[in-house]
Amino acid sequence: MSMKNGSERLSRRAFLSSAAMVGATAFAGAASAQTVLDNILNAPRRGNWDDQFDARGTRGVEQVSSTVPVLSPDTVNNTNFALIDYQNIVRNGGWPYVPETRLQLGATDPAVQALRQRLMVSGDLPMDAGMSMAFDSYVDGAVKRFQARHGLPPDGVMGELTFKALNVPADIRLGQLETNVVRLQTMAGDLGPRHVAVNIPAAAIEAVEGNQVTSRHTAVVGKIDRQTPILTSQIHEVILNPTWTAPRSIIEKDIMPLMRQNPNYLTENSIRLFDGQGNEVPPSSVDWNAAKAPNLMFRQDPGAINAMASTKINFHNEHAVYMHDTPQQNLFFNEVRFDSSGCVRVQNVRDLSLWILRDTPGWNRQRMEQVIATREINPIAVNNPVPVYFTYITAWATSDRVVQFRDDIYKRDGAPELAMQEG
Repeated sequence: MSMKNGSERLSRRAFLSSAAMVGATAFAGAASAQTVLDNILNAPRRGNWDDQFDARGTRGVEQVSSTVPVLSPDTVNNTNFALIDYQNIVRNGGWPYVPETRLQLGATDPAVQALRQRLMVSGDLPMDAGMSMAFDSYVDGAVKRFQARHGLPPDGVMGELTFKALNVPADIRLGQLETNVVRLQTMAGDLGPRHVAVNIPAAAIEAVEGNQVTSRHTAVVGKIDRQTPILTSQIHEVILNPTWTAPRSIIEKDIMPLMRQNPNYLTENSIRLFDGQGNEVPPSSVDWNAAKAPNLMFRQDPGAINAMASTKINFHNEHAVYMHDTPQQNLFFNEVRFDSSGCVRVQNVRDLSLWILRDTPGWNRQRMEQVIATREINPIAVNNPVPVYFTYITAWATSDRVVQFRDDIYKRDGAPELAMQEG
């Protein structure tokens, strides 16, 4: 579904043509007749490890954040400028490969020079940081900035995913930007004065109002074999203390094997069985070794261990997915957050729910907490239903020429190097 307004949007060809003069001076001040790598290699070398500390070295992480929504005309424009920057990088030879070796703050290693070159080309490390072999505070800050731009924990630790992201070739990143600017353009129209946007590859949610991000929420989205779908709908209901009805896929793939291992699993997890007439069926009457799962409803009572915990956010869609709380709060701190069966788990879901219910009289944080404490189901119809968009954006840019990349977890960008979390 295209949301572009032709009178407001420039075609990509026209944009790139009109922006050529701007692009000539683009990206980290490195544009010149020489290649970017030449500039880096000829930069003055700094001294030894003990003079490489810079109190400002970690400020780059803060500069990565932005209040501009991913789905916005500004993001389309910024990403088009990023295309020019990356065209220049590719034209000038890209960036070097960084050998996977043990690199950490305080280390001295020849591989740090390649790391410095790589981070300078992408604008994460200042050119005047020099070409020392020391992993100093300049490099530490640059690595953290790079990690933040790629959706990784900005801890400066050179782990597997950081090396994989560093070593995606520049031309592949350029192609990723080209693919995603088209996706962004289709969603650059009027999405409503208030809306919720779920970016699946980023495992992140934005609550947007007045063309600004009001709040961001870490999410857990669908596994590779149980993908969260792309969709457009409206949030019409928030349920506090919801029951949870297990979908057929979870009954067959998860619950049946668990019951074979532990016949008390359903009882221990407050899951009850009901037939088509609403009669409760004892688990002991079911043959859990049968080839097919029983034709029964598996419903979990409200409570602290309920799969949706305190909250379910409903919107009509053909995929029967929704957003919800979770008792497994630790999942929000994982480096990889593709762990659901298609629905979207929301960190700080009560904050998002209150924002959704802003125009619904009688709801504030105190009342919400009181209702949740009762452990009794309480559906709330949303006044002025809020549009919700599930999207798949793996590359975009902000107004500060900060380019964001995410793992192509569902392999939709067309390059195997971009699906870094598998194989």
